[in-house]
Amino acid sequence: MGPEGALTHIPRLRRYARLLTGDASRADDLVQDTLERACHKWSLWRPREDGSGLRGWLLSLMHNLYLNQVRDQVHERQAVELDEGNEPSHDPFLHTPERLDLEQALRQLNPALREVVLLVCVEEMPYAEAAQVLGVPAGTVMSRLSRGREQLRHLMDGGAPVQTRTPRLKIVK
Repeated sequence: MGPEGALTHIPRLRRYARLLTGDASRADDLVQDTLERACHKWSLWRPREDGSGLRGWLLSLMHNLYLNQVRDQVHERQAVELDEGNEPSHDPFLHTPERLDLEQALRQLNPALREVVLLVCVEEMPYAEAAQVLGVPAGTVMSRLSRGREQLRHLMDGGAPVQTRTPRLKIVK
C-alpha cells in the first residue's frame, strides 16, 4: 500500500484537526501538513499484521504537528509581548464566552485532556490505540479521559474553566 491509502482517512483527519484547532482553515492546513509529512516519511510506516494501523500513524503525525505548531505560536506570542514591552496576560477568564456549546467547551479544556477526549470519544479509538498515538501509557489515557469528561460536564453546565496544572513529568531512562 502506498501513500494513496491515506486518502480514505482524510475525513477523519479533518474532523480531528477541526476539533483540535477550532478553526476550519487552520484545520485544513494541519491536514495538508500531515499528509505531506506522511508522504515524505512513508518509508517509516509499518503496517500491523492485520493490515491496520495507518489511521493511528496518521493521527500520531497530526498530533505531533499540532503540538509543534502550538509550541511555535507560544514562542512567537512571547517574543511579540516582549518586543512590545507588554506584560503577558495570565487571566484565564479573559475571553470566557457567555454561552457555551460543546466546541467552545472543548477549546477550553487543557490540550492533553482535549486530545484524549477527541481520540476516544469522537474518533472512537480504543484506549491502547489512543495511548500509542499520544505516546503515553493506557492508564494515563483513562485518567485524562475521566478528568476531561468531568471538566466538559462542568463547562456544559455553565461553570467556569477548571484550572488544572499539567503535571511536569521527567523522562527517566
